[in-house]
Amino acid sequence: QVQLVESGGGLVQAGDSLRLSCAASGRTFSNYAMGWFRQAPGKEREFVAAIAWSGASTYNTDSVKGRFTISRDNAKNTLYLQMNSLKPEDTAVYYCAAGDRLRVSSQGYDYWGQGTQVTVSS
Repeated sequence: QVQLVESGGGLVQAGDSLRLSCAASGRTFSNYAMGWFRQAPGKEREFVAAIAWSGASTYNTDSVKGRFTISRDNAKNTLYLQMNSLKPEDTAVYYCAAGDRLRVSSQGYDYWGQGTQVTVSS
């Protein structure tokens, strides 16, 4: 089992920045690829970014490329999502997830956090 706890969400204005964190406990964090997903009200959960276990490979969805950066610190068992130039359409609950390899589909992740709310006002 891997327990994941997100933090860092909040209410910001368009153009601001936020950094989300995901603290992991339980099994060895560095064994897992990690991903960030988000779900806006009335919409399905969507992929945001993912990172390989080593941090050597990352992938972002097109809508956040150039604005969001995923990273991890395996020594601290923590995953990050640096979000810059935030837009109102980035408003959602953001979830971190752990899986066996870097994937875009949410079905490839076995463990999920409870989520943290990000609200971007215009």
